[in-house]
Amino acid sequence: MSAIDALLARARQELGPRVNPQEAAAVQEAGGLLVDIRYAQLRERDGTLPGALIVERNELEWRLDPTGAHRAPEATHHDLPVVIICNEGYASTLAALSLRQLGLHRATDLTGGFQAWRTAGLPVLT
Repeated sequence: MSAIDALLARARQELGPRVNPQEAAAVQEAGGLLVDIRYAQLRERDGTLPGALIVERNELEWRLDPTGAHRAPEATHHDLPVVIICNEGYASTLAALSLRQLGLHRATDLTGGFQAWRTAGLPVLT
């Protein structure tokens, strides 16, 4: 097993259950935050999720830290349900774990990422 595969496995074990596309949509419907960390080229190619906050991966911790000076207005408190979405559900796991380490204890990620969302037939803005 490669080092990154081992790191990903440990991160997924620590995070616990991840959400599927329907569960992610339900989190958003209940007032939680979907955060799309895909880079611009992928968003332009494939579209975006309605209502998702777009924060590229390199800015995520600064924009989602409720105590930070550079936080997004949506990052209101540490109890906020947050679902991180990347393209296929790999980078989002590591990002969600990083947010947990910042105190966002309800952060998780979408199994299969944006591609799973789209395959599930959920809305996509093009």
